[in-house]
Amino acid sequence: MREQGDGRPPYGYPQWQPPVPPKKTSPAAVVLITGSAVVVVVMAFAFLAWGYPGFLREPEAKSEIGIWPAPSATLVSPVPTTTTPAPPPSSPGGRAELPKRTTPLADPITCAFTPAPGAPAPKKATPPPDGPAPSSGTVPALLATSAGAIGLTLDRALAPCTVVNFLSLARQGFYDGIACHRLSVADGLRMLQCGDPAGDGTGGPGYTIKDETFPELTYGRGVLAMAKTAEPDSGGSQFFLVFGETRIPPEYTVFGSIDDAGLAVLDKVAAAGVDPSKPGIGDGSGPPKTPVTITTP
Repeated sequence: MREQGDGRPPYGYPQWQPPVPPKKTSPAAVVLITGSAVVVVVMAFAFLAWGYPGFLREPEAKSEIGIWPAPSATLVSPVPTTTTPAPPPSSPGGRAELPKRTTPLADPITCAFTPAPGAPAPKKATPPPDGPAPSSGTVPALLATSAGAIGLTLDRALAPCTVVNFLSLARQGFYDGIACHRLSVADGLRMLQCGDPAGDGTGGPGYTIKDETFPELTYGRGVLAMAKTAEPDSGGSQFFLVFGETRIPPEYTVFGSIDDAGLAVLDKVAAAGVDPSKPGIGDGSGPPKTPVTITTP
């Protein structure tokens, strides 16, 4: 190593200085520093606890839609209510009496069907034409399924536009080959849901129909009703067949009844239960163990 011309060592390192002993901290300064550290730790803990959901606290509850806790496009059948409405009156045969409107509808009544281009429609159908429909009289129908025939009586006085829609879909063959995707045998919700071409509760015909509900609606054994999303006027092709006590709010259009032979078919399907090997929705319902596929009569 050689020195530079000015006598400094190479690389410009500073000359060594003896160390200076540290100053003593006063008791008051110690208290101030300790208190500040405690405040910083508490603030950091509070930020972690409340600044990030799910860390040291329960996550916020997520809203659910109807009986299918899924995206808003999901069509749903009813969820049992937390407050129990009065059970529907029963006939001597054990079936529930159909609800009746306190004030009859105008006859005819004007129906309208709304295209839903954004809704899942793996099997599209042509909506019925808008216009007048009778609101009196009944129409017999047969729902042929792989589990047995289910006789229906469609009631125009209850839901004339829903009857028009159901008959239109049936005549187009829309329901042929569609499986009933959801069975519930839980207390307060005993029904079989059908009519979804997607098979998972999300499908429809590509358009929606208006609700035809009224406050006196009740649901019980033998009732035929429409499924929908949590939004009003969102039904399309999905419907549910009630074979036992069902406590739900009057938000689902009732448009007919099920005959005794059809109820016997539903009882057999219900007795076999839900298929545990197939995915459900977390409320005990799911695809029936006995497959129920709608066939051509």
